[in-house]
Amino acid sequence: MSEMQKVQVLILGSGCSGHTAAIYAARAGLNPVVLEGNEPGGQLSLTSVVENYPGFPEGINGFELIENMKQQAIRFGATYITEKAMDANLSSRPFTVITDAQSQFEAQTLIIATGARARLLGIPGEKENFGHGVSSCATCDGAFYRNKKVVVIGGGDTAMEDALFLTRFASEVYLMHRRDSLRASKIMQKRVMENPKIHIHWNTEIMEVLGENHKVTGLKIVYHPEGKPLERIDKAGSVEKSGVTVSLFPCDGLFLAIGHIPNTEFLKGQLPVNEEGYLMPQIQEDGCATCDVWSKVPGVFLAGDVVDWEFQQAITAAGMGCKAAMAAEAFLAEQEG
Repeated sequence: MSEMQKVQVLILGSGCSGHTAAIYAARAGLNPVVLEGNEPGGQLSLTSVVENYPGFPEGINGFELIENMKQQAIRFGATYITEKAMDANLSSRPFTVITDAQSQFEAQTLIIATGARARLLGIPGEKENFGHGVSSCATCDGAFYRNKKVVVIGGGDTAMEDALFLTRFASEVYLMHRRDSLRASKIMQKRVMENPKIHIHWNTEIMEVLGENHKVTGLKIVYHPEGKPLERIDKAGSVEKSGVTVSLFPCDGLFLAIGHIPNTEFLKGQLPVNEEGYLMPQIQEDGCATCDVWSKVPGVFLAGDVVDWEFQQAITAAGMGCKAAMAAEAFLAEQEG
């Protein structure tokens, strides 16, 4: 175990919210330390082109945008460490955090911006083509599929919203669900079923993503009877032995809409979460401009997709990072005063 490092502001996560928090905290002279995690840059760094972030009329590569943010924070004095928080003690200030490299930090304030990772199917070709035809954000990537044929996987409201959004661009949208009924709200189901561009494939599972030259070319799928999902099978051969037909479905893109997993394991239940596992902000008082970034523990602030289960956009994450840093600065000033 390394020697304890004492910091005023410790930021966990290096997506849009973490980098923005680092920029603001550094400009305030708080010398923030950022633990980048195992996936520096978060999900945005896997996006080939970002067209909806203000200031870039021609769009910008996701990795480049994230790297620019990082360099901006470093310019103002932020320190970046490529380690991941594995354990934290929030029972009293200063808070302590231990990383996967056994580094120890003692922080006067803590900004949790660890994000949420897309829930994956766990099938061959999925990770290899992520960002090259496989996406978890229709709002981010939908415009790249003008006049293309795309597939949305899922059965909840998010899948319905994504399918409807994609009809603005794609020529055909295929909604595939592994059961014979949807769990989405009735009004969302109605909108999807009434949209002539959307075709629903019931009792369907995707077994493999096919691609060539960094482009998705199709999917290997199976249809199973009676709405009873198969156990997850990665090898098509074992599916064929079960008597279920394996089919090839040509398409240009696959959008995953089966949820996200907030990166909160290291907290071990020390902060409240909603039913989906996202951290819950602690409302302070009427008129509080930074209420959505306060946790129930004074001095611990929340930002980005780890607390935002609704929008999950780069610009909203950056805004929360800004507010978290400014709230931390005000908190420290109040404690010192």
